[in-house]
Amino acid sequence: MSGHSKWATIKRKKAVADSKRGKMFTKLIKEITIAAREGGGDPGGNPRLRLAIDNAKGMNMPADNIDRAIKKATGELEGVTYHELNYEGYGPGGIAMMIEVATDNKNRAVAEVRHICSKYHGSLGESGSVAWMFQRMGVIIINRGNSSEEELLETILEAGAEDMTTEEEFFEVKTNLEDFENVRRALVGKNYEIESANLQWVPKNLVKVSGDAAESIIRLIEALEDSDDVQHVFSNADFEV
Repeated sequence: MSGHSKWATIKRKKAVADSKRGKMFTKLIKEITIAAREGGGDPGGNPRLRLAIDNAKGMNMPADNIDRAIKKATGELEGVTYHELNYEGYGPGGIAMMIEVATDNKNRAVAEVRHICSKYHGSLGESGSVAWMFQRMGVIIINRGNSSEEELLETILEAGAEDMTTEEEFFEVKTNLEDFENVRRALVGKNYEIESANLQWVPKNLVKVSGDAAESIIRLIEALEDSDDVQHVFSNADFEV
């Protein structure tokens, strides 16, 4: 099992802050809308929608907000059509980034992402320029609480998980795409407190960064994630801050 991940801790703290500001609700609503539009409004037959709803409930989103998002996606209510886009880029020190976008205006989104990258000493790359450095995986964050590390490890390995990282306040479980839902449902079935569960671009190798470079990269990523069009940002930076 892999070792300490400073960025996992940073991301977890930022997710809590985002949820308090309401910014996370906007991102979750977009994910629910896209999932329902693509796979239908029945979570029983749409794993992506079921996951999006579970994540929204985990952030205490009101049921009415979830229902409205689904109805807008399926045409029962008038709503916005969101487009999913992936941008690839570089940050300070040459670190690689995968930037996931959900937007109703593609031109606005790319212009803003490019502007933010430039402002914070990064740049956008061509399609395929950095994607090869990442692997698409499922990542599940579990509140550590009083959970037994050994029992959790047994549960996730039986369900097909690939890796688990133990942090001070939480566990981070990684799965391949095929086993992601199996592992998530196994954890739900054993009543583990799941803080988040989603598909991510996981770097195959990390680049160590510290000091001013680390601070610059964090500022860039946070600026990108503060954009209304950006859903998630992933990098291969290994922060030593």
